[in-house]
Amino acid sequence: MPNSRVPRLYFENTAARLLQDPNGFLRVRWSANTRRLEETQAVFTHMRLALGRFNWSRILVDQRVMPPFTAAEQQWIAQHWLPLAVQEGGYRHGAVVVSAEVMVRLATSYITTQVLGLPLVYRSFEAEAEAVQWLLSQPVAPAA
Repeated sequence: MPNSRVPRLYFENTAARLLQDPNGFLRVRWSANTRRLEETQAVFTHMRLALGRFNWSRILVDQRVMPPFTAAEQQWIAQHWLPLAVQEGGYRHGAVVVSAEVMVRLATSYITTQVLGLPLVYRSFEAEAEAVQWLLSQPVAPAA
């Protein structure tokens, strides 16, 4: 009998894998692969669509092995995706398992500082277990 408590694959491409966590949040596992802007945009678009589809507001982002976001990716995520994900997707809480690489941390930091004025909280973690624990302590769905 399959374990229903195991995350299910929602979307995958060269850049990342999106998993539906049975605890009511989306898991994003970035790969170590080189990626194109279009692949990154596809991952983020599917993240937003999954939030809306499942009425979720929480995302666990694993960046431990990913290359840093490019300037074009940073700009698109911060200026296009974030506002849409919050306003249309209901995105409210992001737990980021950070990379040891300074350039990855800096690129991510640029994005997470762009949330000013949006009802969104990001927290960074060294360990996935701590990130999951924090995420599970956050509200399940966005406030109406």
